[in-house]
Amino acid sequence: MDGFGSDFSSGAGSGKMDTGTIMEQVKVQIAVANAQELLQRMTDKCFKKCISKPGGTLDNSEQKCIAMCMDRYMDAWNTVSRAYNSRLQRERARI
Repeated sequence: MDGFGSDFSSGAGSGKMDTGTIMEQVKVQIAVANAQELLQRMTDKCFKKCISKPGGTLDNSEQKCIAMCMDRYMDAWNTVSRAYNSRLQRERARI
């Protein structure tokens, strides 16, 4: 995030702000935030589902459960994302 602030400040200091660059930086920041949220939610849900007694290591069944849970979560996320993007494109085409 510091990179965004420093780029923005340097652009503002010169009196010229490249809005295209700023918009791209904002899009990247949003994508990073979404990825972090996805990872956090997936970790929380799969941990609660698969880990009955936290300890220093995971047994085989916990490892398999975590792997399968994360795969299913990512598949569901991708399906929803594709449907959402498709709907956005249809809505934009109407305008």
